[in-house]
Amino acid sequence: MSRLVVVSNRIGDPRKPSAGGLAVALGQALQSTGGLWFGWSGKVVEGGTPGEGELHLGHAGRVQLATVDLCSEDHRSYYLGYSNGVLWPVFHYRLDLADFDAGFVGGYRRVNQMFAHRLANLLRPDDIIWVHDYHLIPLAAELRAMGCRQRIGFFLHIPLPPPLILAAIPEHDWLMRSLFAYDLVGFQSQADLAHFSRYVGHEVAADVVDDHTFRAFGMTLRAQALPIGIDVDEFSALSRSRESQDMFRQMRLEYARRRLLLGVERLDYSKGLPQRLRAFRQLLQNYPENIGSATLIQIASPSRESVDAYANLRQELESLSGAINGDFGELDWMPVRYIHRNVARRRLPGLYQAARVALVTPLRDGMNLVAKEFVAVQDPGDPGVLVLSRFAGAAEQLAEALQVNPYDISRTAETMQRALQMTQPERQERHQALLRRIREQDVHWWCQGFLDALVGPAAG
Repeated sequence: MSRLVVVSNRIGDPRKPSAGGLAVALGQALQSTGGLWFGWSGKVVEGGTPGEGELHLGHAGRVQLATVDLCSEDHRSYYLGYSNGVLWPVFHYRLDLADFDAGFVGGYRRVNQMFAHRLANLLRPDDIIWVHDYHLIPLAAELRAMGCRQRIGFFLHIPLPPPLILAAIPEHDWLMRSLFAYDLVGFQSQADLAHFSRYVGHEVAADVVDDHTFRAFGMTLRAQALPIGIDVDEFSALSRSRESQDMFRQMRLEYARRRLLLGVERLDYSKGLPQRLRAFRQLLQNYPENIGSATLIQIASPSRESVDAYANLRQELESLSGAINGDFGELDWMPVRYIHRNVARRRLPGLYQAARVALVTPLRDGMNLVAKEFVAVQDPGDPGVLVLSRFAGAAEQLAEALQVNPYDISRTAETMQRALQMTQPERQERHQALLRRIREQDVHWWCQGFLDALVGPAAG
């Protein structure tokens, strides 16, 4: 059996209780082959030499863990500058927030070259290599330049924008050409795959062999939409933990006379949080029967606090939530509970179970697994309602959710009201369909489907 090698910006330890479903699924695949997981250590070395990070080796069961340090300059240009200052905003359609400093791309290339050199010395001839996310798009090209001929696949966890937005990146042609060094590229949605097909057809005049096969630069690439899922059984089991049950009982006790609307995400401009708060304000204005009875709990975990765009977003959210509470709040009821800190993963299922409505309304998202986690732990007899942005990757799979355009504040408020008023039979019917789909297409289905496609017959 060929060994699986997983490469990601950060690695996870699947043995830890805090490990998410992705780490668990990848860990199981790695354990079965005695695999290798390679990535950045998370350590930033002050004053180090660019492109010369130290390699650290360890083990987690049968899995070898290999991590590399970054010097402060590489961290600034590769991680903060290009990955999160250029690719993240552009891929989420926010050209206005991208910093196209030409110096960043040099660091991005340099770190990918360094990772390739550190990884190449650890590879075996029959390894299967699976590279993850936007930080490492050119990694396969660097490995090929060193003579690596193993099967290499890539999965993009964030959305791929339409060609005209993608073409705003000064180095977009080099970036997309790098993808052709892979044997297989996976996207979260059919929309992302369509954007890729249009880009390579128009910008590089690729030969589009069929819906999944493209030839350009003397190379052949297969691309597929393979939406990532969650480990439904694992997350359901988590809902029975003491921490989760304590959270559920606490929420039910504190909000016995309220109906909870819930939002859980990182503080990020892609999540549509200001639009969500404005829609909730309009809900209270247009449907005053919710005053005193509906409460929005919005958890926005800290994220990139030093970046101006995030600091401004936090200030805006605090201002909006304060204004709503000031305008509508009563002595025994505050309409918005805004929480800017992390909530332990083991407590989240209890929070989801206590909510009547989950608001998952990003302006753009690769997938959004919170939507699937909410569905997984609902009481089948009395489930809550999922309100989901049509711009989340999950919208293609979760058609039975109430889908909204988060930019349309009035219609989103109407949908919130519909969710709060939905009858039990309709809630049950929608939940059954959603639960069936997230079980059929869970994280193990995703993992096995990608690897089956990667190790299948060569593209040509």
